[in-house]
Amino acid sequence: MKKLSLHWQILIALALAAVVGSILKQGSANGPPDAFLGIAYITIFEYIGNLFLNALKMIIVPLIVSSIIVGVAGMGVSMNLRSIGIRTLSFYAATTLLAILIGLSLINLVSPGYVNGQPAGELLALNDHDVVVIEQRIEGRGIGDVAGIFTRMVPPNIIKAAAEGQMLGLIFFAILFGYFMTKLPVDLKDPLFRFWSATFQVMMSMTEWIMRFAPIGVFGLVAGVIAKTGFVAVRPLAIFSLTVFVALCAHALIVLPLLLRLIAKVNPLSMLKAASPALLTGFSTASSSATLPVTMRVLEKNVGVSSGISSFVLPLGATVNMNGTALYECAAAMFLAQAYGLELSFGIQFTIVVVALLTSIGVAGVPSASLVAIAIILGSIGLPVEAIGVLMVFDRLLDMCRTSVNVWGDMVCATIISRLSGEQTKIHIGLTGKDR
Repeated sequence: MKKLSLHWQILIALALAAVVGSILKQGSANGPPDAFLGIAYITIFEYIGNLFLNALKMIIVPLIVSSIIVGVAGMGVSMNLRSIGIRTLSFYAATTLLAILIGLSLINLVSPGYVNGQPAGELLALNDHDVVVIEQRIEGRGIGDVAGIFTRMVPPNIIKAAAEGQMLGLIFFAILFGYFMTKLPVDLKDPLFRFWSATFQVMMSMTEWIMRFAPIGVFGLVAGVIAKTGFVAVRPLAIFSLTVFVALCAHALIVLPLLLRLIAKVNPLSMLKAASPALLTGFSTASSSATLPVTMRVLEKNVGVSSGISSFVLPLGATVNMNGTALYECAAAMFLAQAYGLELSFGIQFTIVVVALLTSIGVAGVPSASLVAIAIILGSIGLPVEAIGVLMVFDRLLDMCRTSVNVWGDMVCATIISRLSGEQTKIHIGLTGKDR
């Protein structure tokens, strides 16, 4: 019998969590909470969920550091394509920033973290964390804290920064390390690059292994929330998910097609049709890395981008270009802050934007890996990392959507770079039927 894919396992776990959680909620309303060997089921579920979250937090530092070092060093090795590299990185940075700002704007506009004008923290069972303590963590962070962001990017002790989870400093250090690694003589650079590449591969394998337990972790987290609150928690989460979906659609169907039309002189509808096999693969696998071979084949065969550009732009994009992921990270952090009833100043929102932009570079291209980046953002603004548990309810479906946006962004960039480099694609405007 064929084994169910991870996303089907998670969907089944969500359904079971909803059933079990609602049964326990109904039982607790009629008497004492149900227990196993004297331990309340809710406590058991929360324990299972916390184990999963701890496993995610365990891999944050080595995964992000090794990923960025390898990515930066790899770009340095490929800089014989310097002009293409500069254009590609500029495009990736610009579109990722646009995606983040779209998500930030819509979350501020809709405010899904509030229900009837009140923070949704109680409905989402977030009351285990002292809001007063959280407010003290972020107290005084405003426009002046923007300068503090850059101060934290240069930690005096990198080991201490790693121990305390100061990810901005670690990311900056990893970028510098990767860059200057390329300046070493070949006999020193190659073994160092192999070491960090091996480290990154190990961390990717560990991430994939931990994500095998995602159905169990999701079951524990979601069942615990529903057992406490019932299905009232679904409303703010559904509004949040719908807001994120609309933001993803706005970026994928408005912003990126406009760039195709205006810069590449390409018909967006023809491009979308040509790219559909890769987009569907990305949606079904929720992994931009797993989709990469399909993306490269589709771009070369259906769109007409040369293998020289696709083989450089697409693997780079699968590592550093995460439009949908960055949008979701920012939106999730804002949603949880609203649920706690926190008023986020410009400085804190700027922090969220910067960290979302930087961490999206280091997110592994595997299902639900963005949870690691969200944990980093929450820690950077003083919110409890454990709060990401409430996002699990709709995370899988949103993960599939944002992966498709990630893949679409990579393909749009490669097509634009191809056109700017003077290549003639199969779908550019002005192409006649005879030329086709």
